[in-house]
Amino acid sequence: MRYRFLLAVLAATSAVTLVAAQAVYARADAGGSVVFVQTNETSGNHVVSYDVGSDGQLARADTYATGGNGGTALPGNESDQLASQGSLVYDASHRLLIAVNAGSDSVSTFSVDGNRLELTDVVASGGEFPASIAVHGNLVYVLNSGGVGIVQGFRIAGAKLQPIPHSVRSLGLANTDPPFFLTSPGQVGFTPDGRQLLVTTKANGDMIDVFGVEANGRLSATPVRNASATPVPFAFTFTPNGRLAVGEAGTSSLSTYTVQTSGTLADPKSQSDGQAALCWILRVGDFYYVSNTGNNTLSAFQISAAGQPSLVGATGVVATTGAGPIDLTSPTGTRFLYAQIDSGTVEEFQVNGDGSLTKLGVVGGLPVGMEGIASS
Repeated sequence: MRYRFLLAVLAATSAVTLVAAQAVYARADAGGSVVFVQTNETSGNHVVSYDVGSDGQLARADTYATGGNGGTALPGNESDQLASQGSLVYDASHRLLIAVNAGSDSVSTFSVDGNRLELTDVVASGGEFPASIAVHGNLVYVLNSGGVGIVQGFRIAGAKLQPIPHSVRSLGLANTDPPFFLTSPGQVGFTPDGRQLLVTTKANGDMIDVFGVEANGRLSATPVRNASATPVPFAFTFTPNGRLAVGEAGTSSLSTYTVQTSGTLADPKSQSDGQAALCWILRVGDFYYVSNTGNNTLSAFQISAAGQPSLVGATGVVATTGAGPIDLTSPTGTRFLYAQIDSGTVEEFQVNGDGSLTKLGVVGGLPVGMEGIASS
């Protein structure tokens, strides 16, 4: 009898060990990836962390206060409360997560350990209504989209941000604080080599400003101002060969440019997806995904070696979403894409070999008006 009992215990222990091992292998298949979502609550901003399963579905891990408040661009009834891309940024080289607190004019820094965050720093953003963050090496620039529009430079020191003296540059805009969403600048970002810093101004002149980045981390005194190929340049990324790819909302177009060392943008090439309010953009492998917040759809493009965008499939539309698709992210090394929906959800997709998307599921329990999504 005792022998049979020992056998039963061993069998049960083996089963538990097998289940645990399968869980470990499943996490390894996903590479231990984590998705971070910023809630942008005006009563207290938070970041929610999610584990990425081997099937691409998200499992909520924990919630962390940023030490500041979220904000709402005017008039306050649009799907994009911060009117920007890049309000939450993960820096893999330093294992830091950086978030804006638009309602507190501050920036929060977290150290990242898997799905766990530790708030290490909260600093003044250098202007009004911080909305977008750019990181290259040890250099960070924050776009403050309220008022005249300010970019402020910082250096990463350990797990904190140190302001760079005399690094403030004005965009010379005329806006309010909070800004009007359509005429506030949309994104700040470095070129891949870190030698230039770009800012889109959306409908406030339909310009893409290009600053030179000096060896001391400061910017050129004034930017080179470039008219966008189509109206309302909003968010951008870069192709593998360094060509600029910009989502331009006025005609729902993806436009590409070469960025010259002088700061001039040249050789513009555009393609519309026929949707409304193409704003956010994300590159996953050979495909460029955009959110069309006016139609509640996602579209996909490819970009030729010469820079010409083309639609994936007959129309480019690869998914229909809930109300108000905004920011997008894809964990490094995966074929998963996550779309932040202003109405309080994150939708999960698999990226297929032909660029189409397969919907995997949706996670809820997030506040309406959230904005900012990143992943490790």
